[in-house]
Amino acid sequence: MVDRSIAYGCDIDAETLLETAEKMVDFGFRDLGYKYVILDDCWSDIERSDNGSLVANSTKFPDGIKAVADQIHDMGLLFGMYSSAGLYTCAQYPASLGHEEQDAQTFADWGVDYLKYDNCYNQGQEGNSQITFNRYNAMSQALNKTGRPIFYSMCNWGIDYPWNWAQTMANSWRMSGDVYDSFDRPDDRCPCTTYNCQLAGFHCSIMNIIGKVASFPDKGQPGGWNDMDALEVGNGGMSDDEYKVHFSMWAMIKSPLIMGTNIPKMTASTYSILADPAVIAISQDSASTPSYRVWKRPADVDEYGQGEQSLWVMSLSSGDYAIALLNAGNTSMEMNATLEEIFIDKATTGGGATSGPLPSSSGWDMYDLWANRMDDVTANSILQGNATVNGTIMDASNSTMLYNATEMAYTDGIKMNHTALLGAKTSSVPPMGTISAMVPRHGIALYRLRKQEGSPMSKRDEL
Repeated sequence: MVDRSIAYGCDIDAETLLETAEKMVDFGFRDLGYKYVILDDCWSDIERSDNGSLVANSTKFPDGIKAVADQIHDMGLLFGMYSSAGLYTCAQYPASLGHEEQDAQTFADWGVDYLKYDNCYNQGQEGNSQITFNRYNAMSQALNKTGRPIFYSMCNWGIDYPWNWAQTMANSWRMSGDVYDSFDRPDDRCPCTTYNCQLAGFHCSIMNIIGKVASFPDKGQPGGWNDMDALEVGNGGMSDDEYKVHFSMWAMIKSPLIMGTNIPKMTASTYSILADPAVIAISQDSASTPSYRVWKRPADVDEYGQGEQSLWVMSLSSGDYAIALLNAGNTSMEMNATLEEIFIDKATTGGGATSGPLPSSSGWDMYDLWANRMDDVTANSILQGNATVNGTIMDASNSTMLYNATEMAYTDGIKMNHTALLGAKTSSVPPMGTISAMVPRHGIALYRLRKQEGSPMSKRDEL
């Protein structure tokens, strides 16, 4: 997905949307699975029509919204729009509170495939889960009534704990105030550091949001996801290592991957992060199991007084696992994780050792998911139009850096051991062994673990 609001604000029009969609195709993002082009706030006139319908700004969209949606669909992409569960949108344009059925039908008639539904000017209709549920469920029911499949993205900033109740009526729910392009800088406008928050705020850093969602990643499930907000990768506020953390952890926790940068003008380093198929593959894994944090430990603090290290683990559909060693400390450090720590849930839940040999008693091969990251020369060649994913420089079918999920789904690519999805095998860890990695300051080590052939299998594996 791509959301045009972060890079452009209100400076958005039909031409910009269509240029973005074209570049998504040319750069191979569509075939990596980025399907939605999302139009955010500021698209409408400041008044509804005489019959009460929303009206697109005729200067920005001279041929109307449907014409834009049709052209985006012709490119093999999907089209998203924006409104708010309030009297006005956040930019003070007409919103949909009290107009749910009329607006939902308008969106369906225009060919909309995705609705981001914000929380501004909500007339005080919040304060407990039932009030907020009812307000957002009104649009959910209205969208369903149209008969058109529309991805429903609730954006109520985590107020009234949507992760406890939104699964039955939304496809994703924002679990925090708005992200901004900072790794860990505290900001008084994002006053909360835990999920139990009465003022969600905005200007929430990457680590702030990761820390909040750590208590409930399991609330995400197929068809309904914790939305950690759009990706800031490429917007200039973080280092390359920090952007790798950002992208890796959004993938690990199964947040929707919504690009929020200027795609036609992106750099090679931005492209090679957002287009890394080995990382995207864990986001798109068919088991749809979010990662969880096994432990968090102190680390050297940085100029903002922030510093920690943590281990995150995700089970994958193939029997593989993904692990992240996240160093949010101020210096590079060697990080270690034992197999017993990685597989602690297997020993403490679901019957534990009585179910058969534990995964920690097996040997595991380690595949570095960033090792095959595209080099700048190749990335620039694609961005400059000298090659495409299926062009003259290389063929995605046997590339270590490129993948085409339109031609072969990620699940099938993993079954075929496609190198671009597996990453590079770097080492192995013996039974009851320890994984060690030198992780840079504000950086991450991200691995796929695959059980070695001949290792003992648990009863779960044999089923």
